[in-house]
Amino acid sequence: LAVKDPTAVERANLLNMAKLSIKGLIESALSFGRTLDSDYPPLQQFFVVMEHCLKHGLKVRKSFLSYNKTIWGPLELVEKLYPEAEEIAASVRDLPGLKTPLGRARAWLRLALMQKKMADYLRCLIIQRDLLSEFYEYHALMMEEEGAVIVGLLVGLNVIDANLCVKGEDLDSQVGVIDFSVYLKSDDDIGGKERNVQIAAILDQKNYVEELNRQLNSTVSSLHARVDSLEKSNTKLIEELAIAKNNIIKLQEENHQLRSENTLILMKTQHHLEATKVDVEAELQTYKHSRQGLDEMYNEARRQLREEAQLRQDMENELVVQVSMKHEIELAMKLLEKDIHEKQDTLIGLRQQLDEVKAINMEMYQKLQVSEDAMKEKNEIISRLEDKTNQINATMKQLEQRLQQAEKAQMEAEAEDEKLKQEYVNKSESLQNEFSQKEKQLLQLETDLKIEKEWRQTLEDDLQKEKETVSHLRAETQEIVNLKKEFLKLQEKNKQLKSICEDQEAALQELASKLSESKLKIEDIKEANKALQGQVWLKDKEATHCKLCEKEFSLSKRKHHCRNCGEIFCNACSDNELPLPSSPKPVRVCDSCHAILIQRCSSNVP
Repeated sequence: LAVKDPTAVERANLLNMAKLSIKGLIESALSFGRTLDSDYPPLQQFFVVMEHCLKHGLKVRKSFLSYNKTIWGPLELVEKLYPEAEEIAASVRDLPGLKTPLGRARAWLRLALMQKKMADYLRCLIIQRDLLSEFYEYHALMMEEEGAVIVGLLVGLNVIDANLCVKGEDLDSQVGVIDFSVYLKSDDDIGGKERNVQIAAILDQKNYVEELNRQLNSTVSSLHARVDSLEKSNTKLIEELAIAKNNIIKLQEENHQLRSENTLILMKTQHHLEATKVDVEAELQTYKHSRQGLDEMYNEARRQLREEAQLRQDMENELVVQVSMKHEIELAMKLLEKDIHEKQDTLIGLRQQLDEVKAINMEMYQKLQVSEDAMKEKNEIISRLEDKTNQINATMKQLEQRLQQAEKAQMEAEAEDEKLKQEYVNKSESLQNEFSQKEKQLLQLETDLKIEKEWRQTLEDDLQKEKETVSHLRAETQEIVNLKKEFLKLQEKNKQLKSICEDQEAALQELASKLSESKLKIEDIKEANKALQGQVWLKDKEATHCKLCEKEFSLSKRKHHCRNCGEIFCNACSDNELPLPSSPKPVRVCDSCHAILIQRCSSNVP
């Protein structure tokens, strides 16, 4: 037969006891039906079983006076892994009546059960096997699969409500002994338990039916309320529907009246439009004949106005472009000035750093010279010590020879031999002491020499770094010089751009003056057109004689009309002519107001 591992048997027994205690605690708590307190026996047995499970495979820790074996160490580790456990750990440490680590561990278990987070805390602890190995052996319950099973069983304890008083309870001196009589079953207990199970099932069914009846009553009352509200809303909707029907009938009657009125208005407007249309066509024909001569001049003036307006628009666009270019140039100049100021500041800072680096280099060079001098002195001291050690070795050899001679002479004269031997022994001891002291001094000098070499190496490294920084600073200064040259080139470009901008501004001013003159001319033409539109030409029957010579108009004496003052002259009286750029021939001008005269035919149409 294979020999079973005793630790595996212990783990299996503890797992079974944990299952029985957790199952019995849950069943008894549910049948008890109230919040559990500290005196409840199944709860006490559960804490004892948990204490045994946590103690299994615990490493023995050496304390100051004796060996210590407690479960408070791994439980105290939980607050580092699970931040929510910091509160119960702090409250356990602050309890005044607890003096031992075991008492703190028992209080921690009770607080974790009241928080319903014992399973979560222990699960975080089991996951970290490398941290648990500091407190438990490799075969412990918490290090094996049985620990994970117990943590899974502890999740069922979340249905229990416990109210435990930890402050006044003596947790340090409690004896943790498992009472197996609670878990042993007899025939009477089995029958009574079956009966209790049946009674509990009946009570559960009764409670379920009562709760269902209560819910049905509440739903019936809510449905009655909804039916009442729906009836009220239905009556309101019926009333609103009747009112809406009445409103629709009234609106239909009004619509019929409005349609009849609309047809009458349409008939009247059509008759009026036909009458007005005939009048408008006659007036339009007369107006077209009269406007034909003016439209040519107006179109010419309008074309010139468009050309001038287009020219002005082009100049304004160019002006806007030049202004934007000017703003961009000013902004670029400001940015360049700012960049130059910043680079000047950095150049000043780099110069200061360069001076500091030079000063540091001088100090390091002086220290290097001092260290080299010290190295030379120590090398001389080492050479002297080597000479002394050689002399000591020679004297030692001489002393050995003398000692051998003394041993030979010992046979001859014991009394003298003993005296001489005593003297030689004293001398050899003193020389050996001196030799050991010299060796110590030599070792001390060798260590000093190593330290000096290391220091010299560090100084050389620092010097190399300083040289690199100096080269870097020189490169930066060269870049700054190049930037200065670029800045000077940009200044020259800026001056050129400023001169171009000034020339363009002068050209724009000239164009603006020309535009203003053309605008004034256009306004004069508009005023002349307005004056011409405001005048009313006389009919041919009324204008029969010239205003100047008072002679009657005929085919030889044609009529000329002034567009400004409205006077009518003959071609003999209006001899003043004025050349215009828009017309190829010179134009006749009024003698009184010097406005352009328009020729009229002798018929009724102007």
